Amino acid sequence: MKNFEKILQDIKEVKIQGATNIALAGARAFIQNPLKSSAKKILSTRPTEPLLQNTIKYLLKSKNPKTVSKKLFDYIKKSQAKIALTGSKLIKNDMNIFTHCHSSSVISILKQAKKQKKNFVVYTTEVEPLLQGRQTAEELAKLKIRVIVFPDLAFQQALKNCDLVLFGADAYLPKFAVNKIGTSTICDTAQHLGIPRYSVGISLKFTKKIKMEFRNAKEVWNDQNKNIDIVNPAFDKIPKKLLTGVVSEFGVLSYNQFIKKAKQNLKRFLK
Repeated sequence: MKNFEKILQDIKEVKIQGATNIALAGARAFIQNPLKSSAKKILSTRPTEPLLQNTIKYLLKSKNPKTVSKKLFDYIKKSQAKIALTGSKLIKNDMNIFTHCHSSSVISILKQAKKQKKNFVVYTTEVEPLLQGRQTAEELAKLKIRVIVFPDLAFQQALKNCDLVLFGADAYLPKFAVNKIGTSTICDTAQHLGIPRYSVGISLKFTKKIKMEFRNAKEVWNDQNKNIDIVNPAFDKIPKKLLTGVVSEFGVLSYNQFIKKAKQNLKRFLK
């Protein structure tokens, strides 16, 4: 139970980052204690994570969660490999690529492109208040990929140098995607600059409704002044009209094409 609680704490405190990593961690926690009460605790850690929600639903339906989890993990692993290979085809030599926040799927694409000996530079922002952009930069630097980091409010200056925008997704809904706060503004600006914008993610992030998470105000400013209110929204809704397409296990598709396939796939998975 100590390990179960530790996983939940790490998810809540964003020590485990990225929708895929959160879902896998949630699955491991549930396997340790496969009860409905445990599922409720796991799901409460991050309400804006359909991949986590769909993973727990999938495991709850099984009489043997440990066994079926292997099937799920295998599907996610194979999907990530497909996403990396397909997404790397969008990257050409001497490109400048803009990304936002931290996405294991985007990093896998960039890693694959590096393996293909492609030359490119990645631009990112720090992503306040938790500075997840720095984590992205550090991971890419270890892969010997050059990264240029800008303060959040300088994102437009960074974008002007870029040829492509790649970002992860926490959720896909029929009319919009959900990702880290700031993504919608970045996509809107990139559209005006004529830069292609692709969301990257597995289809099991599809959901019909979602609760947008607001995080603890202390992440922004640990202030005790009763006349100061702090608002800390964690996510953005990115209208489908702002997206050039989605990179998933189905390849590169328009948003509407992707949603149609994602609905069908999730229905098969959860039946």
